[in-house]
Amino acid sequence: MKKKQIIILVTMALGIFLCMLDTTVMNIALPAIQTGLHTDLNTLQWALNVYTITFAALTIPLGRIGDQVGRHKVYVLGLILFFIGSLLSASSSTIALLIAGREIQSIGAAIIFPASMTIGINSVELSKRNQAVVILGITQGLATAFGPTIGGLITQFWGWRGIFYINIPLVLLAIVMCLLLLPLRKEKIVRARLDVTGMLLAILTLFSLTLALVQGSTWGWTSDKILCLFSGFVVSLSLFIWRESRTSDPMIRLDLFKYRHFTGAVVVTVLSGIFFVGMMVLMPSFFTKVQGHTELTAALMITPASIMVFLLSPISGLLLKKVGSRLLIATGLFFLAAGYVGISIMNPDLYWQFAISCVLIGAGYGIIIGPITVLSAGDFTGELLTASQSVTGVFRQIGTVLAVAIFVSALSTNLGTAKAQVWTTAQNEIKKVSVSQAEKKQILQTTHKNLYSGTTTTGSPAVNSHEESKIIESETRQYLVNHNGTQWPDSVKKKVQIKITEIVKEKVKKINRQVANYHENITKIVKQKMTWAFIKPYQVAMPFAWLLLSTVFIFEKNKRKPKNI
Repeated sequence: MKKKQIIILVTMALGIFLCMLDTTVMNIALPAIQTGLHTDLNTLQWALNVYTITFAALTIPLGRIGDQVGRHKVYVLGLILFFIGSLLSASSSTIALLIAGREIQSIGAAIIFPASMTIGINSVELSKRNQAVVILGITQGLATAFGPTIGGLITQFWGWRGIFYINIPLVLLAIVMCLLLLPLRKEKIVRARLDVTGMLLAILTLFSLTLALVQGSTWGWTSDKILCLFSGFVVSLSLFIWRESRTSDPMIRLDLFKYRHFTGAVVVTVLSGIFFVGMMVLMPSFFTKVQGHTELTAALMITPASIMVFLLSPISGLLLKKVGSRLLIATGLFFLAAGYVGISIMNPDLYWQFAISCVLIGAGYGIIIGPITVLSAGDFTGELLTASQSVTGVFRQIGTVLAVAIFVSALSTNLGTAKAQVWTTAQNEIKKVSVSQAEKKQILQTTHKNLYSGTTTTGSPAVNSHEESKIIESETRQYLVNHNGTQWPDSVKKKVQIKITEIVKEKVKKINRQVANYHENITKIVKQKMTWAFIKPYQVAMPFAWLLLSTVFIFEKNKRKPKNI
């Protein structure tokens, strides 16, 4: 490739990296954002979902608009929108503003992604296009994989707002590079109609499914609302497929799915993405919220998965022709499933056990992502190649949407159950403490507040030294009044006070020991129950990870070579 072609390709890779990075960069910062904006996890996950849903639904329509208006100009517009969205997200003071900023970001990303793929692929000669596809495709996977690690590093040193501020200099760099490298006037344009109906149906399909998955545990899986949402999903999906099969300019070209290698790549992209992102979206919060690690430490703890993706995805792409798609992808899926077995049975207090699982999941995803990037492009050329990459990008986002919805929803349900169990235990444990009913009520109120605000149950003494002195003084005065001792000599009063001090100190010591035991037991139970809440989704998902191995039979042993369209 020529020098200018390489620079253009790197510039497009930067755009793709920014788009895909922001699908997972928030994961590590969720606890910090939740605390900073005083919101709950269910609401906060919409800052993740609004990005991926909009990104997935608008990528192809906005890509089509870019073809009609001029890809270069529209690409720069996408960068500007991404800049504005990042700035609004970084400076947001409420969860509503953060979600609004993420929405603007996602519109920019939906413009940047297809334009980046098309400009990058078309910037090189025909003989080098497969290399360009692999570079841009692997960039997507690496950005997704390293998102939590990068997010953890930034959050640790600059706070959660830094994960959005960091986009600003990179976007400005990309804009300057585009202005210098890309001709913005007299671009070649493609005359094609915009499938508005298909776009609206796609948005409705994704939104109804995601909302049902997110709210299922809250509203009840058999409630009228959830059943209506699932019905809406089925109907809108059916209408979408019907619409796409009949329109001359579909949002998603269904003829791509005639080729088994492409269909297999899409299926594995979605499903492997669910399992990979599922691990990356929950475990950072587990390490910070439950085990008390810093964001930086949590980021480093999940980095082995990202490193394995970085190392293995390029190698596996090169091995495809030698090993074959079925064996290579089956190997990746096996490692992914084995990683889920590890998380399901590990002792989370022993990091090496999680590290092994993390390496296996990262290795599995890395082995998968290289071949499916090549297989999704296949031997397509021309418009079919561009369409295949846009569709693959859309389904990659769908996998992320489903991962966040499924795993965060499962976690929220489990946390609710865990907190209820802890609260029941607290009410039983407080009966063992020898304090008044009013003091028991106060201790329980503090426990409830800490439990449902996400803070640690306090372990401070029930009676401190100042309160102890006041009790001694009060008890002494009361004793003297009751025994007509107010006129006794000071030496006698002193002996009475010493005796009462011994009794009070022993009583206070006993009370403080009981309260300390109470707090210790509750803290231990909280950690046990919260650990269960985080690990349970992986235990439930583990059998499905093994079932994923069956998808390898979608791929042909020998690929058919599609015709150019």
